Amino acid sequence: MHGRYGKSTSTTGLGELALLGRIRAAAPRSATSGLRLGIGDDCALLGLQPNEDAAVTTDLSVEGRHFILDWHAPETVGRRALARGLSDLAAMGARPVAVFLSLGLPPELTRKRGGSASWIDRFYAGLLELAHDAGAPLAGGDLAQSPLALADVVLVGAVPRGRALLRSGARPGHLLYVTGKLGGAAAGLEELAALAAAAKKPGPPKIPAKLAALLAPHLAPQPRLKQGLWLQRHRAASAAIDLSDGLSTDLTHLCEESEVAAEIDAAALPLHAGASLEQALHGGEDYELLFAAPPKTQMPRTIAGVPVTRIGRVTARRTGRPLMMLIAGKGRQPLEAHGWQHFSRPR
Repeated sequence: MHGRYGKSTSTTGLGELALLGRIRAAAPRSATSGLRLGIGDDCALLGLQPNEDAAVTTDLSVEGRHFILDWHAPETVGRRALARGLSDLAAMGARPVAVFLSLGLPPELTRKRGGSASWIDRFYAGLLELAHDAGAPLAGGDLAQSPLALADVVLVGAVPRGRALLRSGARPGHLLYVTGKLGGAAAGLEELAALAAAAKKPGPPKIPAKLAALLAPHLAPQPRLKQGLWLQRHRAASAAIDLSDGLSTDLTHLCEESEVAAEIDAAALPLHAGASLEQALHGGEDYELLFAAPPKTQMPRTIAGVPVTRIGRVTARRTGRPLMMLIAGKGRQPLEAHGWQHFSRPR
């Protein structure tokens, strides 16, 4: 949290120490079963249970790429920044232990305006609300002045040794499932962009009540932690991944790690209300779980209140044949990975 090699991180009337004080006041400081010592010392102290492995993931959210200040409310940015990492833990069947956040912000986002809460206070409100719901205490992090807003979230989880859900366990003949609905985040983002374009003043647009359900998957994603834990504890999944980059891209990852191929039944995909097949296949940021299971597995229709849908099956990989096939009204056709990939050229 230093300003070396650049200008001081302090701002007029409000510096780093004051910001840290506000963050500590907002974040619960009580110890948990996994967090022995949190904010206040040079390091946090974590205590995993015997025969547990640590599951560690990191996600970077950058202004202009993962969120837009004139589109997304600060609470939404905070929630979404944390949801990305929690979804990774869910895909491994891990329980959250602690959250670490490094936050870079322009000075104006730390200042209160007209007596209302500052952007940073509202950001933490959104992040800490989801952290509380997930049982993932904020254990530390860093602050720095930055020309643009960015949030780097590190999450530590725990999973019984040898029981983590991996991408590499799918085998030919296994069945493919997803939790929840698909395409809702992409459909919501499209609607949010239209609302922002039509807004008559700067700042995130007000969400009409009639559009709240459509925008909920994008603005308030729900990481499937309970579902991932259920799959891990019941040994019900042979492989799993979270749907962050789009079904087509994330299924590609699972196929490559398991050295298999797959076919998807387009008619079976559980589309979110208002979403298209294209958005369900390639939209991304649904943060549902995609997983494989042996055909003899008795898969429930719901897990912890969330629907589970069979969408296809795992097949053997064959040289010269597509990695993925889509079964649709026109028959079988190759399914290419057109979800999100950083540094790739636009289609």
